[in-house]
Amino acid sequence: MSNIARDPYRAPSRHDPLAAQRQDGGPELDVFLTGTVFFDIIFIGMEGPPKQGTEVWADGMGSSPGGVANLAVAAARLGLRTGLAATFGEDLYGDYCRQTLGVQEGVDLTYSRYVTGWHSPVTVSMVYQRDRAMVTHGHQPAALNRLVTHPPQARSCFVDLGGERQPWVDSVASSGGRIFADLGWDPEDRWDLGRLRESLAGCYAFSPNAVEAMSYTRTGSAEAAVEKLAELVPLAVVTNGADGALAFDKETGRPVKAAAVPVEALDPTGAGDVFVAGLMVGTLAGWPLLHSLRLANLGAALSVRHFGGALASPGWGDIALWYRDTGSKDPALAGDYEFLNTIVPDDAVPEVSRAIATLGFRAGR
Repeated sequence: MSNIARDPYRAPSRHDPLAAQRQDGGPELDVFLTGTVFFDIIFIGMEGPPKQGTEVWADGMGSSPGGVANLAVAAARLGLRTGLAATFGEDLYGDYCRQTLGVQEGVDLTYSRYVTGWHSPVTVSMVYQRDRAMVTHGHQPAALNRLVTHPPQARSCFVDLGGERQPWVDSVASSGGRIFADLGWDPEDRWDLGRLRESLAGCYAFSPNAVEAMSYTRTGSAEAAVEKLAELVPLAVVTNGADGALAFDKETGRPVKAAAVPVEALDPTGAGDVFVAGLMVGTLAGWPLLHSLRLANLGAALSVRHFGGALASPGWGDIALWYRDTGSKDPALAGDYEFLNTIVPDDAVPEVSRAIATLGFRAGR
């Protein structure tokens, strides 16, 4: 893999999709997040998984911040003012992740802290046969739940309903911020809709995948599931892989469907986070729901062409390049994204960094 072409510690200039809404005294952040940052090592181009007593060589390798960093970087690259409360280990991995997020990507780390004697959690991801397997080691620091007592003003926040909901989340909601929520696979296979209803109290949007949505709602299709989930939140969204995404907005009372964007996938890591970031952008900017879903689908699709979770997420330059190329290759698909004409800057060019096979290159050697 080639090294980063530009200064790796200069945050790129970014298009601001919320510029028209900004005013003096408004929220200082568009998105506020908390969670665990992992140091990810990704191997690609493997013929299969390693077997006991054997060695497998990979065609490519990359390193990148992961975990909650996936959503933080995806949101920041789309121009949202993003704040993150996370702990960083006092090791080289922690230094790299903090530098990448805070300096290179421009994420506000005011509420983040180094933790003495705690090492960064590490995930090794192996990509083969269009899927991945992961090995992770780490420890949950007790300090993580103590980082935020009085949260900053924010237009939105994101919560993983699989963990304990921290009090600051409701503070964001009570001040007018929108809570975007998600929930992963139920390891107990209970799919308790009543418990889900309680967890979603005060949340604005919920975006599970189709299997999760159908399991919770006891329905047989993504279409039926999204309408059932719309009884729980103002905006229900169901992602459905190659079939795109569905949403139901209580305000309009109508379902909306957006087709997936076809791409050659390399690594699916972080695609769901990029989808949520796109959904946040469109929602906070007041776009029509269909446009928000299309941006979310496009961002997720562009991200799987690269590997490395956080650093695979696209910026507006990547989106502009795709739109210009698609206009000549697939006019019908480009027509679905004609709304980008008034959103993407004419001079936008790709300028984001991608995962490389090491960290801490010394300058001039």
